[in-house]
Amino acid sequence: MKKPSGVDSIEMSDYGRSGSALTKSNDEEILAHFGKRQQLRRNLSFISVLGLGCTLMLTWEASLANALPPLQNGGTVGALVAFLVVAGGVLTQVLVMAEMASMMPLSGGEYNWVAILAPPHFSNLLSYLTGWVTTIAWQAATASTIWIAASVIQLLAILNYPTYVPQVWHGVLIFYAVVAISVLFTTVLSRVFPSLEALVLILHILGFFAFLLVFVYLAPVKATASEVFGTFLNGGGFSSNAQSVLVGAVTIMWSFNAVDGATHMAEEIENAATVIPYSMILTTLINGSAGFAIFVAFVFCMGPLEEVLSDAFSFPLITMLLRITNSTAVTTALVSIITVLGISSAIGQLATASRMLWAFAREDGVPFSRWVAKVEPRIALPLNAIAITALISLLLALLNLGSSVAFYALTGLTVSGFYSAFMISASIMLWRRLTVPPSQIAWGPFRLGYLGTPITVIALVYSFIGWFFSFWPPVAGANLNVQTFNWSMVVYFSVVIIAVVYWFIRARHTYTGPKMEGKN
Repeated sequence: MKKPSGVDSIEMSDYGRSGSALTKSNDEEILAHFGKRQQLRRNLSFISVLGLGCTLMLTWEASLANALPPLQNGGTVGALVAFLVVAGGVLTQVLVMAEMASMMPLSGGEYNWVAILAPPHFSNLLSYLTGWVTTIAWQAATASTIWIAASVIQLLAILNYPTYVPQVWHGVLIFYAVVAISVLFTTVLSRVFPSLEALVLILHILGFFAFLLVFVYLAPVKATASEVFGTFLNGGGFSSNAQSVLVGAVTIMWSFNAVDGATHMAEEIENAATVIPYSMILTTLINGSAGFAIFVAFVFCMGPLEEVLSDAFSFPLITMLLRITNSTAVTTALVSIITVLGISSAIGQLATASRMLWAFAREDGVPFSRWVAKVEPRIALPLNAIAITALISLLLALLNLGSSVAFYALTGLTVSGFYSAFMISASIMLWRRLTVPPSQIAWGPFRLGYLGTPITVIALVYSFIGWFFSFWPPVAGANLNVQTFNWSMVVYFSVVIIAVVYWFIRARHTYTGPKMEGKN
């Protein structure tokens, strides 16, 4: 099938070459260029998008909440090295995506970019597969964020009520409550969503300094540099230390998940072609710097590694704060900051995941696309896509919330989905750079220039390594069993197979990339 004119003419479009900043007034013109009409309300400013990005990622919070896996496979020195490598790799990914988002500010993100930039004979299939793996990633990211928030709430109950005996179904109900709150703020209270993100950004920053000050100034005993940088652990029993570190690094990669969140809100952002790239980069720099600083403070102040790994809560932060503050109330207050931010992240991720699903359904990429893509005209919200995203999270809650099986399945699925979507889109962008003269590409306001090729190559190498190890279990050899296996690989490839089957049955006849929708 022939592509829409917006796809065919991308190299000849000059909307991004003028050098002047794009403004709110031509957001709709850019959409029209790619065959789209404005359906959602544009009410997100730069600060709102920055807040959304920071609170979707929550890197310093996630680093503390998920500190155990990289310490088990890497020790303190391995975890710190892994954090730096992951932060650098993610930054290269963000730079590449920022350039593409500036050129093509569409809510579909990666799959739209592939459809527009790929060779005509392959664009539909590659775009379709990219859409599916991106959808997988966002659904898994939403569920995993809610999973952590629900788990921390249950741990706080254990901390404050020593006689409380946790049950799996308690955790499921807490999970459902967080989903309900997320749905409430993305539907009924959607008008306060931008203001909420700005407030959460303030809490995100203030909470960082609160934890940092407690660690640095109140910790009674701190490790020496030789102890921190000389302690390595291959707790999974892998054949090499490098392999152990890479397996442990997957949860750090998860701590940077949702870096492309702003792209999927593109059609609700004012001046999207400029706001999206710069907000993505600034979000990564803020979260990466804060995450590394807090993690350094954590490993210097946490106490002996063997005590951390044998923690009764399986959540070293709680035990560490109890030891430092000697107060259950203060510990509860501090951990509650992470809980509130985790719930806010769940709200943002559910909103973003539903927009991604809505955008993909708009192109007939999923079954029952017309129903999924329906927008409620009175409130300009994709209610059906929101409902499906919530339902998927509710179904995933049936996994054992206290089990490491659920944790590694969700984190691995999130990383593998995001990284495979990036690899497809970045590879197409690299091909475009190498085969088309720069003067014939419609660059947006943000451009990498001559650094584009080396940055893209580095990002692709990093992404492949991360994607490969996202499927690995946390242990090797005799310790590997049903309870320690990483089931993300099974889920990931099962969904890919379903997508391929659906492609041959129906989608190859209906999916043609970005569809021309006409004007309002």
